[in-house]
Amino acid sequence: MKKFLPFLLLIMLFVVFFFFTIDNYASTVSTDLSNSFFRLHILANSDSDEDQELKLKVRNKIIEYMNKHNFKSKQDAINYVQNNTNEFYKIAENTIKENGYNYSVKINIGNFYFPTKYYGNISLPAGYYDGIKIEIGEAKGQNWWCSLFPPLCFVDISSGIVDEEDLEDLENNLNDEEYKLITDSNNKIKFKFKIIELLNKQ
Repeated sequence: MKKFLPFLLLIMLFVVFFFFTIDNYASTVSTDLSNSFFRLHILANSDSDEDQELKLKVRNKIIEYMNKHNFKSKQDAINYVQNNTNEFYKIAENTIKENGYNYSVKINIGNFYFPTKYYGNISLPAGYYDGIKIEIGEAKGQNWWCSLFPPLCFVDISSGIVDEEDLEDLENNLNDEEYKLITDSNNKIKFKFKIIELLNKQ
C-alpha cells in the first residue's frame, strides 16, 4: 500500500490543481465579461398575453430611444443612463398609458444576476452584470434581456442575429478569449462555456 501512496498523492494534487485552474479561469473570464457589458432587463407585469405584449412595446420604445446614441465605452453608456433615468421612466410610463394600462414603473441601475442568454449567433454565460432593470407593475411576468453596451439590443429582434458590423464592434470591445467564448461554436469553446455556465449558476 505504501508504494501507492506517492502515486495517490500525486493524483490528488493533480485533481486539486485541475479544479483550481478551472475555477480560476471561470472566475477571471466571468469578471472580464461582467466588466465589458452593460445590460438591459425588462420584466412584464405578468405572463398574460396582454402584459407580455405591453412589455415588448416598452422594449421597442426603449431600444428606439437608445439607438439614437453611439456609446464609445461601457462607462459612457452607464453615465448616460444614470443621467437620463427620468427619460426611461417617461418612455415606459407613456407607453403603458398609451396602451390603456396604469401600471407603475420601477427602474434600478446596479449589478444583477443574468441567466445564460442566446442572441442567435452569440451566447452570454450566466453571471452578474451591470445593467438597468425596468419593472412593469408587479414584475411577475417573463423577462426580456439585451445588452446596451456592446450594442446587442439593436439586432434584428425577430431573428436575434447579430450582423457583421455589430460583431466587429463586439470584437473591438472584448479580448480574444472572451470574443471566442461567446461567438465560437467549436467543441473546445463549448466546453469552456459550459464550465463557466455551471460555476456561475445560482
